[in-house]
Amino acid sequence: MTQVAKKILVTCALPYANGSIHLGHMLEHIQADVWVRYQRMRGHEVNFICADDAHGTPIMLKAQQLGITPEQMIGEMSQEHQTDFAGFNISYDNYHSTHSDENRELSELIYTR
Repeated sequence: MTQVAKKILVTCALPYANGSIHLGHMLEHIQADVWVRYQRMRGHEVNFICADDAHGTPIMLKAQQLGITPEQMIGEMSQEHQTDFAGFNISYDNYHSTHSDENRELSELIYTR
């Protein structure tokens, strides 16, 4: 039986940008990465994406506690998260942030359709 290649989009729950990655996050991301690699080995086209969830009061409060701007904290957390994922050989096709012009524009486009 010949299998037709599928286009598959995979993401994980977005880690919140107010703290470090914990074991629960890492477990989910490792499991997803294993599944993505398996699907690619089967010949499927897989787009593996994720982002930091960078909205909300907890981010503002944590930034105030640290004496930095929310934008600075979001940037630092993003770097830390991506470093942690890379340390476990988790390979995203695109890792982004909900705090971006691109996300705002696409969200507005989807909402206004």
